[in-house]
Amino acid sequence: MANYTCGKCGMSVNMTCATCGVALVNDTITTDTGAVVQVSKCPEEGCGMIKSPLCCGMDMGCEL
Repeated sequence: MANYTCGKCGMSVNMTCATCGVALVNDTITTDTGAVVQVSKCPEEGCGMIKSPLCCGMDMGCEL
């Protein structure tokens, strides 16, 4: 399970898909403009992904 931790305050979260209950995995996508964005993705087909969590105004880092 991906564990996301704030580099500033130390708060940590882990996430599961509310649709199927499977742990989300850390991944990246590349936008049409070439920007690389960190996402949290359900490994089950059809569930989707979300932008990875933010805390203290910045992306939370991911530990696997």
